[in-house]
Amino acid sequence: MKTNSLDFDAQALREKILDLAMRGKLVKQDPNDEPASVLLEKIKAEKAELVKEGKIKKSKALPEITDEEKPFDIPDSWEWVRLGDVATFISGKTEKAFVKNPKINAVYFKISDMNFKENKYFAQTSQKSIRVSGKEQFIPKGSILFPKRGGAIKTNKKRIVNCNNMVIDMNLMAITPILTTINDWIYYWFSMVKLENISNGSNVPQINNKDIESLMFPLPPVSEQSRIAAKIAQLFALLRKVESSTQQYAKLQTLLKSKVLDLAMRGKLVEQDPNDEPASVLLEKIKAEKEQLIKEKKVKRSKPLPPISDEEKPFEIPDSWEWVRLGDVGLIATGNTPTKNNSDFYGGTTPFIKPADIQNLIINYNTKDFLSEKGEQKGRLAYKNDILVTCIGNLGRNNIINRKVAYNQQINGISPLIVSSSLLHYFMLSSFFISSMYNYASATTLPILNKTKLSNLIIPLPPLAEQSRIVDKIEMIFSLFCKDESSTQQYENL
Repeated sequence: MKTNSLDFDAQALREKILDLAMRGKLVKQDPNDEPASVLLEKIKAEKAELVKEGKIKKSKALPEITDEEKPFDIPDSWEWVRLGDVATFISGKTEKAFVKNPKINAVYFKISDMNFKENKYFAQTSQKSIRVSGKEQFIPKGSILFPKRGGAIKTNKKRIVNCNNMVIDMNLMAITPILTTINDWIYYWFSMVKLENISNGSNVPQINNKDIESLMFPLPPVSEQSRIAAKIAQLFALLRKVESSTQQYAKLQTLLKSKVLDLAMRGKLVEQDPNDEPASVLLEKIKAEKEQLIKEKKVKRSKPLPPISDEEKPFEIPDSWEWVRLGDVGLIATGNTPTKNNSDFYGGTTPFIKPADIQNLIINYNTKDFLSEKGEQKGRLAYKNDILVTCIGNLGRNNIINRKVAYNQQINGISPLIVSSSLLHYFMLSSFFISSMYNYASATTLPILNKTKLSNLIIPLPPLAEQSRIVDKIEMIFSLFCKDESSTQQYENL
Protein backbone atom coordinates (compact mmCIF):
# COMPACT_ATOMS: atom_id res chain seq x y z
CA MET A 1 0.00 0.00 0.00
CA LYS A 2 1.27 3.44 -0.86
CA THR A 3 0.49 6.54 1.15
CA ASN A 4 1.79 10.07 1.25
CA SER A 5 3.26 10.47 4.72
CA LEU A 6 2.36 14.14 4.67
CA ASP A 7 -1.23 13.73 3.55
CA PHE A 8 -2.94 10.51 4.59
CA ASP A 9 -6.04 9.39 6.47
CA ALA A 10 -4.73 7.52 9.51
CA GLN A 11 -8.21 6.58 10.67
CA ALA A 12 -9.05 5.05 7.29
CA LEU A 13 -5.83 3.02 7.47
CA ARG A 14 -6.72 1.81 10.97
CA GLU A 15 -10.12 0.71 9.73
CA LYS A 16 -8.49 -1.09 6.79
CA ILE A 17 -6.11 -2.91 9.13
CA LEU A 18 -9.00 -4.03 11.32
CA ASP A 19 -11.00 -5.09 8.29
CA LEU A 20 -8.12 -7.27 7.08
CA ALA A 21 -7.80 -8.69 10.58
CA MET A 22 -11.49 -9.62 10.73
CA ARG A 23 -11.22 -11.45 7.38
CA GLY A 24 -8.19 -13.48 8.42
CA LYS A 25 -5.89 -11.64 6.01
CA LEU A 26 -3.59 -9.80 8.39
CA VAL A 27 -1.48 -12.77 9.53
CA LYS A 28 -1.04 -16.29 8.21
CA GLN A 29 -3.07 -19.17 9.60
CA ASP A 30 -1.17 -21.93 11.40
CA PRO A 31 -2.55 -25.45 10.79
CA ASN A 32 -1.31 -26.44 14.24
CA ASP A 33 -3.61 -23.94 15.98
CA GLU A 34 -6.49 -25.41 17.95
CA PRO A 35 -9.53 -24.43 15.82
CA ALA A 36 -12.12 -21.90 16.96
CA SER A 37 -14.74 -24.69 17.16
CA VAL A 38 -12.85 -26.10 20.17
CA LEU A 39 -12.65 -22.61 21.68
CA LEU A 40 -16.42 -22.29 21.32
CA GLU A 41 -16.97 -25.54 23.20
CA LYS A 42 -14.78 -24.22 26.03
CA ILE A 43 -16.82 -20.99 26.11
CA LYS A 44 -20.08 -22.96 26.26
CA ALA A 45 -18.76 -25.11 29.10
CA GLU A 46 -17.54 -22.05 31.04
CA LYS A 47 -20.86 -20.27 30.51
CA ALA A 48 -22.79 -23.30 31.79
CA GLU A 49 -20.56 -23.43 34.88
CA LEU A 50 -21.12 -19.71 35.59
CA VAL A 51 -24.87 -20.22 35.30
CA LYS A 52 -24.68 -23.24 37.63
CA GLU A 53 -22.74 -21.16 40.20
CA GLY A 54 -25.30 -18.38 39.95
CA LYS A 55 -22.75 -15.85 38.73
CA ILE A 56 -24.69 -15.12 35.54
CA LYS A 57 -28.26 -15.74 34.48
CA LYS A 58 -29.18 -18.29 31.87
CA SER A 59 -30.08 -16.49 28.64
CA LYS A 60 -32.38 -17.50 25.81
CA ALA A 61 -30.73 -19.33 22.95
CA LEU A 62 -29.82 -17.04 20.09
CA PRO A 63 -30.75 -18.00 16.50
CA GLU A 64 -28.32 -20.04 14.45
CA ILE A 65 -26.23 -18.06 11.97
CA THR A 66 -27.35 -18.82 8.42
CA ASP A 67 -25.08 -18.77 5.38
CA GLU A 68 -27.08 -15.80 4.04
CA GLU A 69 -26.11 -13.74 7.11
CA LYS A 70 -22.38 -14.22 6.73
CA PRO A 71 -21.02 -11.05 5.06
CA PHE A 72 -17.70 -12.50 3.87
CA ASP A 73 -15.61 -15.67 3.84
CA ILE A 74 -13.33 -16.52 6.75
CA PRO A 75 -10.60 -19.16 7.16
CA ASP A 76 -11.72 -22.76 7.74
CA SER A 77 -10.30 -22.73 11.28
CA TRP A 78 -12.51 -19.78 12.26
CA GLU A 79 -16.17 -19.67 13.34
CA TRP A 80 -19.00 -17.15 13.02
CA VAL A 81 -20.52 -16.42 16.46
CA ARG A 82 -23.06 -14.09 18.04
CA LEU A 83 -21.88 -11.71 20.75
CA GLY A 84 -24.47 -12.96 23.24
CA ASP A 85 -23.09 -16.51 22.94
CA VAL A 86 -19.60 -15.52 24.09
CA ALA A 87 -20.19 -12.55 26.41
CA THR A 88 -22.51 -11.08 29.04
CA PHE A 89 -23.63 -7.45 29.38
CA ILE A 90 -23.75 -5.08 32.34
CA SER A 91 -25.52 -1.70 32.34
CA GLY A 92 -24.31 1.06 34.64
CA LYS A 93 -26.18 2.83 37.44
CA THR A 94 -26.43 6.30 38.90
CA GLU A 95 -23.93 7.19 41.60
CA LYS A 96 -26.67 7.18 44.23
CA ALA A 97 -27.51 3.57 43.41
CA PHE A 98 -23.99 2.53 44.45
CA VAL A 99 -23.68 4.38 47.78
CA LYS A 100 -26.66 3.20 49.84
CA ASN A 101 -24.50 1.03 52.10
CA PRO A 102 -20.93 2.10 51.31
CA LYS A 103 -18.24 -0.36 52.38
CA ILE A 104 -15.68 -0.73 49.61
CA ASN A 105 -13.66 1.75 47.56
CA ALA A 106 -14.41 1.82 43.81
CA VAL A 107 -13.50 3.79 40.71
CA TYR A 108 -16.63 5.46 39.30
CA PHE A 109 -16.27 5.70 35.52
CA LYS A 110 -18.64 8.24 33.94
CA ILE A 111 -19.65 8.86 30.34
CA SER A 112 -17.62 12.09 30.37
CA ASP A 113 -14.49 10.08 31.17
CA MET A 114 -14.65 8.68 27.63
CA ASN A 115 -13.41 12.11 26.49
CA PHE A 116 -9.98 11.67 28.05
CA LYS A 117 -6.97 10.77 25.92
CA GLU A 118 -7.93 8.22 23.27
CA ASN A 119 -6.58 4.91 24.45
CA LYS A 120 -7.41 1.23 24.38
CA TYR A 121 -7.58 1.37 28.17
CA PHE A 122 -9.07 4.00 30.45
CA ALA A 123 -6.90 6.38 32.48
CA GLN A 124 -7.65 5.42 36.07
CA THR A 125 -6.08 8.52 37.61
CA SER A 126 -8.71 10.74 36.00
CA GLN A 127 -11.72 8.99 37.53
CA LYS A 128 -13.79 9.71 40.61
CA SER A 129 -13.55 7.48 43.69
CA ILE A 130 -16.69 6.40 45.53
CA ARG A 131 -17.63 3.71 48.07
CA VAL A 132 -19.95 0.87 47.08
CA SER A 133 -21.83 -1.81 48.96
CA GLY A 134 -20.11 -4.87 47.51
CA LYS A 135 -17.47 -6.23 45.13
CA GLU A 136 -20.15 -8.00 43.10
CA GLN A 137 -21.00 -4.62 41.63
CA PHE A 138 -17.55 -4.26 40.05
CA ILE A 139 -17.15 -4.50 36.29
CA PRO A 140 -14.84 -7.48 35.61
CA LYS A 141 -11.35 -6.63 34.44
CA GLY A 142 -11.05 -6.98 30.66
CA SER A 143 -14.63 -5.87 29.96
CA ILE A 144 -15.22 -3.52 27.03
CA LEU A 145 -16.97 -0.25 27.89
CA PHE A 146 -19.03 1.81 25.44
CA PRO A 147 -21.63 4.62 25.61
CA LYS A 148 -25.17 3.26 25.54
CA ARG A 149 -27.25 6.44 25.80
CA GLY A 150 -27.45 9.92 24.28
CA GLY A 151 -25.28 11.78 21.82
CA ALA A 152 -22.11 10.08 23.07
CA ILE A 153 -23.15 7.01 21.08
CA LYS A 154 -22.04 8.81 17.91
CA THR A 155 -18.49 9.17 19.23
CA ASN A 156 -18.09 5.41 18.83
CA LYS A 157 -15.57 5.33 21.71
CA LYS A 158 -14.69 2.09 23.46
CA ARG A 159 -12.37 1.24 26.38
CA ILE A 160 -11.11 -1.89 28.11
CA VAL A 161 -11.34 -2.09 31.91
CA ASN A 162 -7.87 -2.66 33.33
CA CYS A 163 -8.55 -2.48 37.07
CA ASN A 164 -10.46 -4.69 39.51
CA ASN A 165 -12.58 -2.08 41.28
CA MET A 166 -14.59 -0.19 38.66
CA VAL A 167 -18.27 0.66 38.54
CA ILE A 168 -19.89 2.57 35.65
CA ASP A 169 -22.62 5.17 35.34
CA MET A 170 -26.03 4.65 33.76
CA ASN A 171 -24.94 5.97 30.36
CA LEU A 172 -22.41 3.18 29.89
CA MET A 173 -22.56 -0.55 29.20
CA ALA A 174 -19.92 -3.23 29.60
CA ILE A 175 -19.36 -6.31 27.46
CA THR A 176 -17.74 -9.06 29.53
CA PRO A 177 -16.38 -12.00 27.49
CA ILE A 178 -16.98 -15.43 29.03
CA LEU A 179 -13.30 -16.27 28.54
CA THR A 180 -10.76 -13.50 29.09
CA THR A 181 -8.61 -14.92 26.29
CA ILE A 182 -10.92 -13.32 23.71
CA ASN A 183 -11.14 -9.85 25.31
CA ASP A 184 -8.78 -8.14 22.88
CA TRP A 185 -10.39 -9.76 19.86
CA ILE A 186 -13.87 -8.60 20.87
CA TYR A 187 -12.49 -5.11 21.57
CA TYR A 188 -10.95 -4.82 18.10
CA TRP A 189 -14.05 -6.18 16.41
CA PHE A 190 -16.43 -4.05 18.46
CA SER A 191 -14.36 -0.92 17.83
CA MET A 192 -15.47 -1.23 14.19
CA VAL A 193 -19.18 -1.35 15.10
CA LYS A 194 -20.93 1.98 14.48
CA LEU A 195 -23.01 2.32 17.63
CA GLU A 196 -25.48 4.80 16.14
CA ASN A 197 -26.50 2.14 13.60
CA ILE A 198 -27.69 -0.24 16.32
CA SER A 199 -29.28 2.29 18.71
CA ASN A 200 -32.99 2.86 19.08
CA GLY A 201 -35.06 5.82 20.26
CA SER A 202 -35.75 8.98 18.27
CA ASN A 203 -35.15 11.74 20.83
CA VAL A 204 -32.55 10.07 23.04
CA PRO A 205 -30.74 7.19 21.28
CA GLN A 206 -30.15 4.18 23.47
CA ILE A 207 -28.61 0.72 23.19
CA ASN A 208 -30.02 -2.26 25.08
CA ASN A 209 -28.81 -5.84 25.46
CA LYS A 210 -31.11 -7.04 22.71
CA ASP A 211 -29.58 -4.55 20.30
CA ILE A 212 -26.12 -6.10 20.55
CA GLU A 213 -26.47 -9.71 21.70
CA SER A 214 -27.38 -10.89 18.17
CA LEU A 215 -24.47 -9.09 16.51
CA MET A 216 -22.24 -11.63 14.82
CA PHE A 217 -18.50 -11.60 14.24
CA PRO A 218 -15.75 -13.98 13.11
CA LEU A 219 -13.84 -15.81 15.85
CA PRO A 220 -10.28 -17.06 15.14
CA PRO A 221 -8.35 -19.67 17.14
CA VAL A 222 -6.92 -18.27 20.38
CA SER A 223 -3.31 -18.51 19.18
CA GLU A 224 -4.13 -16.64 16.00
CA GLN A 225 -5.99 -13.98 17.98
CA SER A 226 -2.74 -13.28 19.85
CA ARG A 227 -0.76 -13.01 16.62
CA ILE A 228 -3.38 -10.70 15.09
CA ALA A 229 -3.50 -8.50 18.20
CA ALA A 230 0.30 -8.17 18.15
CA LYS A 231 0.25 -7.23 14.46
CA ILE A 232 -2.50 -4.66 15.00
CA ALA A 233 -0.56 -3.12 17.90
CA GLN A 234 2.58 -2.98 15.74
CA LEU A 235 0.82 -1.32 12.80
CA PHE A 236 -1.12 1.11 14.99
CA ALA A 237 2.15 2.14 16.68
CA LEU A 238 3.63 2.78 13.23
CA LEU A 239 0.64 4.93 12.29
CA ARG A 240 1.00 6.95 15.48
CA LYS A 241 4.65 7.63 14.59
CA VAL A 242 3.68 8.69 11.07
CA GLU A 243 0.92 10.93 12.45
CA SER A 244 3.39 12.55 14.84
CA SER A 245 5.90 13.08 12.04
CA THR A 246 3.17 14.50 9.83
CA GLN A 247 2.11 16.96 12.51
CA GLN A 248 5.71 18.00 13.11
CA TYR A 249 6.29 18.45 9.38
CA ALA A 250 3.10 20.51 9.08
CA LYS A 251 4.36 22.80 11.86
CA LEU A 252 7.71 23.08 10.10
CA GLN A 253 5.96 23.93 6.83
CA THR A 254 4.02 26.68 8.57
CA LEU A 255 7.20 28.10 10.08
CA LEU A 256 9.05 27.97 6.77
CA LYS A 257 6.20 29.64 4.89
CA SER A 258 6.01 32.32 7.56
CA LYS A 259 9.76 32.89 7.24
CA VAL A 260 9.49 33.15 3.45
CA LEU A 261 6.76 35.79 3.76
CA ASP A 262 8.75 37.63 6.40
CA LEU A 263 11.80 37.78 4.11
CA ALA A 264 9.59 38.87 1.21
CA MET A 265 8.12 41.76 3.19
CA ARG A 266 11.60 42.96 4.20
CA GLY A 267 12.91 42.95 0.64
CA LYS A 268 15.24 40.03 1.33
CA LEU A 269 13.69 37.31 -0.83
CA VAL A 270 14.84 38.63 -4.21
CA GLU A 271 17.49 41.13 -5.19
CA GLN A 272 16.57 44.72 -5.92
CA ASP A 273 17.15 45.99 -9.44
CA PRO A 274 18.37 49.61 -9.61
CA ASN A 275 16.63 49.91 -12.99
CA ASP A 276 13.17 49.30 -11.43
CA GLU A 277 10.87 52.29 -11.26
CA PRO A 278 10.72 53.07 -7.51
CA ALA A 279 7.59 52.56 -5.44
CA SER A 280 7.31 56.34 -4.94
CA VAL A 281 6.53 56.69 -8.65
CA LEU A 282 4.05 53.82 -8.41
CA LEU A 283 2.30 55.62 -5.56
CA GLU A 284 1.84 58.71 -7.71
CA LYS A 285 0.31 56.55 -10.42
CA ILE A 286 -2.04 54.97 -7.87
CA LYS A 287 -3.15 58.41 -6.68
CA ALA A 288 -3.81 59.47 -10.27
CA GLU A 289 -5.78 56.26 -10.89
CA LYS A 290 -7.91 56.89 -7.82
CA GLU A 291 -8.58 60.49 -8.84
CA GLN A 292 -9.69 59.30 -12.26
CA LEU A 293 -12.13 56.83 -10.71
CA ILE A 294 -13.52 59.62 -8.52
CA LYS A 295 -13.85 61.89 -11.54
CA GLU A 296 -15.74 59.16 -13.38
CA LYS A 297 -17.94 58.73 -10.29
CA LYS A 298 -17.01 55.08 -10.01
CA VAL A 299 -15.91 55.58 -6.41
CA LYS A 300 -16.54 58.22 -3.77
CA ARG A 301 -13.81 60.42 -2.39
CA SER A 302 -12.74 59.22 1.05
CA LYS A 303 -11.03 61.00 3.89
CA PRO A 304 -7.23 61.07 3.46
CA LEU A 305 -5.43 58.53 5.58
CA PRO A 306 -2.90 59.84 8.14
CA PRO A 307 0.77 59.88 7.13
CA ILE A 308 2.90 57.02 8.44
CA SER A 309 5.24 58.09 11.24
CA ASP A 310 8.70 56.61 11.74
CA GLU A 311 7.49 55.09 15.01
CA GLU A 312 4.91 52.99 13.13
CA LYS A 313 7.44 51.39 10.80
CA PRO A 314 8.29 47.99 12.33
CA PHE A 315 11.39 47.18 10.27
CA GLU A 316 13.72 48.51 7.58
CA ILE A 317 12.85 48.13 3.89
CA PRO A 318 14.89 48.81 0.73
CA ASP A 319 15.29 52.43 -0.39
CA SER A 320 13.22 51.80 -3.52
CA TRP A 321 10.23 50.66 -1.41
CA GLU A 322 7.60 52.71 0.43
CA TRP A 323 5.52 52.17 3.53
CA VAL A 324 1.82 52.60 2.67
CA ARG A 325 -1.54 52.10 4.29
CA LEU A 326 -3.68 49.38 2.78
CA GLY A 327 -6.36 51.94 1.94
CA ASP A 328 -3.80 53.89 -0.10
CA VAL A 329 -3.28 51.08 -2.59
CA GLY A 330 -6.72 49.50 -2.74
CA LEU A 331 -10.43 50.27 -2.62
CA ILE A 332 -11.94 48.61 0.46
CA ALA A 333 -15.61 47.79 1.00
CA THR A 334 -17.56 45.78 3.57
CA GLY A 335 -20.00 43.16 2.37
CA ASN A 336 -23.66 42.84 3.28
CA THR A 337 -26.47 40.31 3.11
CA PRO A 338 -29.64 40.93 1.08
CA THR A 339 -32.68 40.07 3.17
CA LYS A 340 -33.67 36.41 3.08
CA ASN A 341 -37.30 37.50 3.35
CA ASN A 342 -37.29 38.39 -0.34
CA SER A 343 -36.84 35.24 -2.42
CA ASP A 344 -36.33 37.37 -5.54
CA PHE A 345 -32.85 38.22 -4.27
CA TYR A 346 -31.69 34.60 -4.39
CA GLY A 347 -31.62 31.69 -6.83
CA GLY A 348 -29.35 33.31 -9.45
CA THR A 349 -25.80 32.52 -10.55
CA THR A 350 -23.63 34.85 -8.43
CA PRO A 351 -21.97 32.97 -5.52
CA PHE A 352 -22.68 34.54 -2.13
CA ILE A 353 -19.43 34.14 -0.19
CA LYS A 354 -19.29 33.69 3.59
CA PRO A 355 -16.16 33.46 5.80
CA ALA A 356 -16.21 29.64 5.77
CA ASP A 357 -15.87 29.78 1.97
CA ILE A 358 -12.56 31.63 2.19
CA GLN A 359 -9.40 29.58 2.72
CA ASN A 360 -5.86 30.77 2.13
CA LEU A 361 -5.36 28.24 -0.66
CA ILE A 362 -8.82 28.12 -2.22
CA ILE A 363 -12.20 29.83 -2.33
CA ASN A 364 -15.40 27.81 -2.42
CA TYR A 365 -17.60 29.12 -5.23
CA ASN A 366 -20.15 26.31 -4.88
CA THR A 367 -21.84 28.13 -2.04
CA LYS A 368 -25.13 27.47 -0.31
CA ASP A 369 -26.65 30.72 -1.62
CA PHE A 370 -26.49 32.40 -5.03
CA LEU A 371 -27.76 35.92 -5.71
CA SER A 372 -30.07 36.88 -8.54
CA GLU A 373 -29.66 40.09 -10.55
CA LYS A 374 -32.01 41.80 -8.09
CA GLY A 375 -29.96 40.41 -5.22
CA GLU A 376 -26.77 41.79 -6.73
CA GLN A 377 -28.26 45.28 -6.53
CA LYS A 378 -28.80 44.82 -2.79
CA GLY A 379 -25.54 43.03 -2.12
CA ARG A 380 -21.86 43.89 -2.33
CA LEU A 381 -19.99 42.66 -5.38
CA ALA A 382 -16.33 41.84 -5.96
CA TYR A 383 -14.73 41.05 -9.28
CA LYS A 384 -11.87 39.01 -10.70
CA ASN A 385 -8.51 39.79 -9.02
CA ASP A 386 -10.17 41.41 -6.00
CA ILE A 387 -9.20 40.08 -2.58
CA LEU A 388 -11.69 38.96 0.06
CA VAL A 389 -10.51 38.94 3.68
CA THR A 390 -12.30 37.77 6.84
CA CYS A 391 -12.61 40.54 9.41
CA ILE A 392 -14.72 39.05 12.22
CA GLY A 393 -13.67 36.23 14.54
CA ASN A 394 -10.91 34.37 12.72
CA LEU A 395 -9.22 37.38 11.19
CA GLY A 396 -7.07 37.47 8.09
CA ARG A 397 -8.07 34.49 5.96
CA ASN A 398 -7.90 35.92 2.46
CA ASN A 399 -7.68 34.98 -1.16
CA ILE A 400 -7.98 36.35 -4.68
CA ILE A 401 -11.23 35.68 -6.51
CA ASN A 402 -11.35 34.66 -10.16
CA ARG A 403 -14.94 35.63 -10.95
CA LYS A 404 -17.75 37.95 -9.90
CA VAL A 405 -19.09 37.17 -6.42
CA ALA A 406 -21.09 38.77 -3.63
CA TYR A 407 -19.97 38.61 0.00
CA ASN A 408 -21.44 39.13 3.46
CA GLN A 409 -20.75 41.66 6.20
CA GLN A 410 -18.09 39.53 7.92
CA ILE A 411 -15.84 40.06 4.91
CA ASN A 412 -14.06 43.05 3.48
CA GLY A 413 -13.28 43.24 -0.22
CA ILE A 414 -10.12 44.89 -1.55
CA SER A 415 -9.75 46.06 -5.14
CA PRO A 416 -6.00 46.69 -5.66
CA LEU A 417 -5.07 49.80 -7.64
CA ILE A 418 -2.23 48.88 -10.07
CA VAL A 419 -0.58 46.87 -7.26
CA SER A 420 -0.25 43.08 -7.75
CA SER A 421 -3.20 41.24 -6.17
CA SER A 422 -0.93 38.25 -5.52
CA LEU A 423 1.60 40.37 -3.67
CA LEU A 424 -1.09 41.86 -1.44
CA HIS A 425 -2.54 38.39 -0.84
CA TYR A 426 0.80 37.01 0.32
CA PHE A 427 1.74 40.06 2.36
CA MET A 428 -1.65 39.89 4.07
CA LEU A 429 -0.95 36.25 5.01
CA SER A 430 2.24 37.23 6.83
CA SER A 431 2.44 36.94 10.61
CA PHE A 432 3.19 40.67 10.71
CA PHE A 433 -0.06 41.60 8.97
CA ILE A 434 -2.23 39.07 10.83
CA SER A 435 -0.82 40.32 14.14
CA SER A 436 -1.56 43.89 13.08
CA MET A 437 -5.16 42.94 12.36
CA TYR A 438 -5.63 41.48 15.84
CA ASN A 439 -3.83 44.41 17.48
CA TYR A 440 -6.16 46.90 15.81
CA ALA A 441 -9.34 44.82 16.20
CA SER A 442 -12.06 45.79 18.63
CA ALA A 443 -11.24 44.57 22.14
CA THR A 444 -14.16 42.18 22.55
CA THR A 445 -14.55 38.42 22.94
CA LEU A 446 -15.09 38.34 19.17
CA PRO A 447 -12.35 40.27 17.32
CA ILE A 448 -13.78 42.67 14.74
CA LEU A 449 -11.74 44.75 12.31
CA ASN A 450 -13.93 47.22 10.44
CA LYS A 451 -13.19 48.78 7.06
CA THR A 452 -11.67 51.93 8.56
CA LYS A 453 -9.20 50.02 10.74
CA LEU A 454 -8.31 47.69 7.89
CA SER A 455 -7.63 50.68 5.64
CA ASN A 456 -5.20 52.10 8.21
CA LEU A 457 -3.01 49.00 8.46
CA ILE A 458 0.44 49.49 6.95
CA ILE A 459 2.35 47.29 4.50
CA PRO A 460 5.62 47.73 2.60
CA LEU A 461 5.21 48.46 -1.12
CA PRO A 462 7.95 47.30 -3.57
CA PRO A 463 8.38 48.63 -7.11
CA LEU A 464 5.90 47.04 -9.53
CA ALA A 465 8.56 45.04 -11.39
CA GLU A 466 9.95 43.67 -8.13
CA GLN A 467 6.44 42.69 -7.02
CA SER A 468 6.30 40.18 -9.88
CA ARG A 469 9.70 38.73 -8.97
CA ILE A 470 8.68 38.38 -5.33
CA VAL A 471 5.42 36.62 -6.20
CA ASP A 472 7.23 34.23 -8.57
CA LYS A 473 9.78 33.40 -5.87
CA ILE A 474 7.14 32.83 -3.18
CA GLU A 475 5.11 30.55 -5.44
CA MET A 476 8.20 28.62 -6.51
CA ILE A 477 9.19 27.98 -2.88
CA PHE A 478 5.65 27.13 -1.77
CA SER A 479 5.32 24.66 -4.64
CA LEU A 480 8.22 22.67 -3.19
CA PHE A 481 6.04 21.80 -0.20
CA CYS A 482 3.44 20.23 -2.46
CA LYS A 483 5.53 17.81 -4.52
CA ASP A 484 4.15 14.35 -3.80
CA GLU A 485 7.18 12.65 -5.37
CA SER A 486 9.54 13.93 -2.69
CA SER A 487 7.27 13.07 0.23
CA THR A 488 5.74 9.71 -0.70
CA GLN A 489 6.87 6.66 1.26
CA GLN A 490 6.14 2.96 0.80
CA TYR A 491 4.33 1.00 3.45
CA GLU A 492 4.29 -2.41 1.74
CA ASN A 493 4.09 -4.27 5.04
CA LEU A 494 0.64 -2.82 5.72
